[in-house]
Formats: sequence, structure tokens, C-alpha cells
Amino acid sequence: MKPYRELNREELLELKKELSERYREFQSKDLALDMSRGKPSAEQLDLSMGMMDVLSSDDDLTCEDGTDCRNYGVLDGIREVKELIGDMIEVPADNIIIYGNSSLNVMYDTISRSMTHGVMGNTPWCKLDKVKFLCPVPGYDRHFAITEYFGIEMINIPMTQDGPDMNMVEELVTNDASIKGIWCVPKYSNPTGNSYSDQTVRRLARLKPAAPDFRIYWDNAYGIHHLYDDEQDHVLEILAECKKAGNPDLVYKFSSTSKISFPGSGIAAIAASYNNLEDIKGQLKIQTIGHDKVNQLRHVRFFKDIHGMVEHMKKHADILRPKFEAVEDILERELGGLEIGSWTKPRGGYFISFDSMEGCAKEIVAKCKKAGVVMTGAGATYPYGKDPHDCNIRIAPSYPPLQDLITATELFALCVKIVSVNKLLGK
Repeated sequence: MKPYRELNREELLELKKELSERYREFQSKDLALDMSRGKPSAEQLDLSMGMMDVLSSDDDLTCEDGTDCRNYGVLDGIREVKELIGDMIEVPADNIIIYGNSSLNVMYDTISRSMTHGVMGNTPWCKLDKVKFLCPVPGYDRHFAITEYFGIEMINIPMTQDGPDMNMVEELVTNDASIKGIWCVPKYSNPTGNSYSDQTVRRLARLKPAAPDFRIYWDNAYGIHHLYDDEQDHVLEILAECKKAGNPDLVYKFSSTSKISFPGSGIAAIAASYNNLEDIKGQLKIQTIGHDKVNQLRHVRFFKDIHGMVEHMKKHADILRPKFEAVEDILERELGGLEIGSWTKPRGGYFISFDSMEGCAKEIVAKCKKAGVVMTGAGATYPYGKDPHDCNIRIAPSYPPLQDLITATELFALCVKIVSVNKLLGK
């Protein structure tokens, strides 16, 4: 079929009639499908069930240095797990602090500490007239929720195929001391699935911020979450690049095993320079005597080393790959050539980013919901939930069973067509 914009009014009205009939057929199915969040499926969670058996009441729960993992202590995590996570995120174990189960919690803590106590001796943000953050868009809604919660002004930075628009980032960071950070998901970014180019990473590492307490918030959420063995994105290691650029303190690198083991009981970590870690420990030693070392030991005994973790992630990929390919195939079959939408084709991560015609995203999501499919809210990928073009929709293929996902995606494509036709008729 030719592009919808080339159809005359009579053709559009006839098409609308046909699409409306198909939509009523979907409504009659009484669907109740949820593809709103990037949660691992039950099948993926089953891959880690062996973790429940690696420790028993008969096991020796001491780690390599003789520490009894059942007791208090070890503020920054047992050595074995620091080495495992270090290998996972390409950072030396000495640059890591191990936390509890959630990297989002670590990010919240980091913003909160900056607000109340400042960064490495600088003025606490709560005492400043204005605090701003750069937000690559479309981006991760939970990042934006943290900065919004603390009343931090968020500035949209357009995402390109290579990462955030670095000309804009450099201009703003260099000239505005009230800008204190930038959110980044560098590999298989949420929601586009794009990864930062080498040039983008190097430019970030060489920033010359007006604010001495400016930090890059580097969320390494999908570092080893590849869909393909033979086609994998590679991102330069940011701590090493910052060190080379003479900016060792510029970055906080966050990670977790949430989508590797169990999201509810994984291991989270922050990696940073020695100076940053000492600053963080000042709060941490007041906040806790140590995180769950039994869980840390459980992870080490289950994965053994990074090779075990990589093999484990190949099993995840085998489950996720057919889902991503099904969504991409349906979008191409149903929408290809119609010029009413575009979408990313990531090689890893958890999301596909879809851009509709301007002014259509909210209506598409609402129409899906009316027929029984819940999507991520339109606008969620922008600060304050406000997509200035009302076009971006995040598709999360991971959670539903494959057949349900196929049904949901077919309905989604149909809703895109209906809303687009209505938009063109309205013109």
C-alpha cells in the first residue's frame, strides 16, 4: 500500500471503515494484556532458580577472606562479588561499592546525598537557588521521576543514534554552574536501544563543567543484555576515559543484576573514583553496617565468574530474541512504507522505541487500552511526562508470552493506522 499521506479523502474514509471493523473484532476478544514495563518474563526468572539451591544450612557461609557472611560488617561488599560485578561492568574491584538489590535505590541515594550534604565538600544542592539536570530524550521515566521528586529542573537533550546531542550538552554544561548532572543509559538505551558511540563517550569524559560538583550519572542497566552473539554493541568504559581525560571524579557508574538474576533480590553497585567512593562511604557508614552478604555470596556461588554470567545471559537472549523479532516483523509487515511511524531495531536491552505521526501517541495508547492492551503511558519517556511532539511510545516486549505479544503488537499496529487516518482526515 502507498503512504497514507498520498491517499485522497475518499480512500482514507474507506480505509477508516475497514480498520474500524478490525478494531471491533479485537474488542470482542476481551483482551487483558500488559506490555507496559520492561519486566523479565516468568520463563526468564526460571533461569535463576538454581540460585535458591547453591546455599543450604549445611554450607560454609564464609567468603574467601574468612568473613562470616551471616554477620555484621563489610560495608562495601565482599571481595568476590566486587570482582564479579567489576568484570561485568569493566571496572576494577577497588572502584566498586556493593549495595542492596536495586540500582535505582542507589541513584536516589546519590541525588538525596547531594541535596542534603553536597558532593565532595561542595555546597549542598538544597541551599542553592537553582539546580538543573540534563535529560536525554526519549529516556528512562524512573530517572526523571527521581530528579522531579527533588524539585530539580530538567532540561531535554535530544537523543541521536550515537547518544545525546553532545554539542548541546557541552554548551550547557560549560556555561551553566547550576547544571549538576546528566542521566545516561549508554548501552541499549531505554527506550531507543541505541548505544553511545566512542566519540560521544570521549566527549562526555572531556567535559569542562562550570559546576565542580557536576557528575555524569551513568546507568549501566543493559551492559551484558545482548540479543545476538554475533552482533553486539560495544561502549567505551567511561571511568577509564574520564581518567585519561584528567577528569577521574566526573562519573558515577551504576549497575545491578536485576535483569540477570532476580529483579527483587539482585545486587546493585556503584563504581567511581577513589575520591567519590570516600565521599559516598561517609554517608554509607552512618546509613548501614553492611548490605546482604549472604545474597552476595549466593550470586558468586551461582555464577562463579563472568563467564558463567555471560553464558547465563545467552539463555536470556534465547527467550527475548524471538519476542523482539516478532514485534519488528509485525511492525514492518503492517506499517512498513505507510510513513505513519518509525521504530528502532536494537541489538540488546529491553525496549523498542516507536515514533508515531506528531500529535498521535496519546491517542494510540488510549485506543490500545480501550481494546485491552496496556502500554507505557505516552509521554513517560520525557521529563514531567510531557512529550513536546506527542509521538514517542515505548514498546516493552519482554514480559508477555510470545503469542500474547504477537496479538498485542498486531492491535498496536492497527491503532497506529486508525489514529493516523483520523489525523489525516482532520487535516
